[in-house]
Amino acid sequence: MLWAAGILIIAGLFFFAVGVLGVLRFPDFYTRLHAAGKCDSLAAVLVIAGLALYNLDEFSFANLLVSLKILAIAVFVFVASPTATHAITKAALIMGVEPWTRKDEQP
Repeated sequence: MLWAAGILIIAGLFFFAVGVLGVLRFPDFYTRLHAAGKCDSLAAVLVIAGLALYNLDEFSFANLLVSLKILAIAVFVFVASPTATHAITKAALIMGVEPWTRKDEQP
């Protein structure tokens, strides 16, 4: 079970790194927010699920309850993060932040 927890945590760290690269590389606010929202949601859920599995290494009823609470946090992050990203994107659009287009590039 520890190897599965380790794989989930490492996969989560990989997606955090990919999200950081997306924020650094993409050209405008919306694409950066897309990279951050998608990668951070998946990464956080993977890391939290890995921690829940790691907690079950010594199985007991108390550890099971703690792992279920940790998984409830993962569900909350899975729902709240895309919702917050959507709200931020909608607010930026209302405030007049223009999306990047190909014609914005300087030759």
